[in-house]
Amino acid sequence: MSTITYSLKRKYSFSLLAIMLTFVIFLAGCGNQATEGEDTSENDTEQTEQQEETETEEEQVAETHVREITHAMGTTTIEGTPKKIVTLYQGATDAAVALGVTPVGVVESWLEQPIYKYLRDDLEGVPIVGLETQPNLEEIAKLKPDLIIASKLRHEEVYEQLSQIAPTVSHETVFEFKETVELMGQAMNQEEKANELLSDWDARVADFQTKVQEKLGDEWPLNVSILNFREDHARIYFTGFAGSILAELGFSRPENQQGEEWGIKLTDKESITEMNADVFYMFMGEEEVVQKNYEEWTSHPLWKNLDAVKADKVYTVDEVTWNMAGGIISANLMLDDIYDRFELEK
Repeated sequence: MSTITYSLKRKYSFSLLAIMLTFVIFLAGCGNQATEGEDTSENDTEQTEQQEETETEEEQVAETHVREITHAMGTTTIEGTPKKIVTLYQGATDAAVALGVTPVGVVESWLEQPIYKYLRDDLEGVPIVGLETQPNLEEIAKLKPDLIIASKLRHEEVYEQLSQIAPTVSHETVFEFKETVELMGQAMNQEEKANELLSDWDARVADFQTKVQEKLGDEWPLNVSILNFREDHARIYFTGFAGSILAELGFSRPENQQGEEWGIKLTDKESITEMNADVFYMFMGEEEVVQKNYEEWTSHPLWKNLDAVKADKVYTVDEVTWNMAGGIISANLMLDDIYDRFELEK
């Protein structure tokens, strides 16, 4: 064999070997890719199944979670997440809506019957189960609720009967909206949402305090009087729903209004000086007799000498938002109003 022929054969052998090796490597690569694809698909399926199992387990835990709720009338055992809730005071109805729950029954509103306008869209078609001061037990029982939200102030005498219908938790009063949200969050197994609502409120309060301080400087805090005119007298509110919110925002009360009682009734126009403050927030009914009484009080010479009147800081506010509703939604509406009065950005 010649040297040239041997060289050609050798080159051919090496070329063939190289092609075969390349083909083997290519097949191995394809096999690895297929295996990796299969592994990825299997892993994704396993992760999805594990996630679904975890979510199912969490739902099962929520449904069977038994807790003891301590409240104004004692302790109540509640299991799982109540679905059918009856609210027996305005602040509780407001809080239920804020928590994203539509009650199966509510009591009639004090004004704008049967339901306050700001809640009507959320409560359309919800049955009325009597008055806040006199709920209809038979109507409540027909709804077969699994939770009732009551108030010791309103329902202490019928609490045992309510408890026979369904687990019942009771707040001490009707206007402490943050405590109502907290209690309902516990009872309804909605603590995370309740905490979120309360955190949002605290953030808004802090924001207002910062902005009003920046705007008013040394003039802040302002003394405030909450006035209410009735058919035959006037009232100054010290505490209650509006009073507690104004105090939280940083407003102060005049020296003569430092008591912890609800407030005072004024029947003599000579006592108009008791109202004096830097700012007046006042509300009243629309009845003709109420309007007549208001005009008589505000046309008195003593009225014109009050600080808020001279400074043109007398504001008529919505009675529902500021006094009658008593819930966290209405508290935020009230705060919106105050932002606007001070021309602060919300």
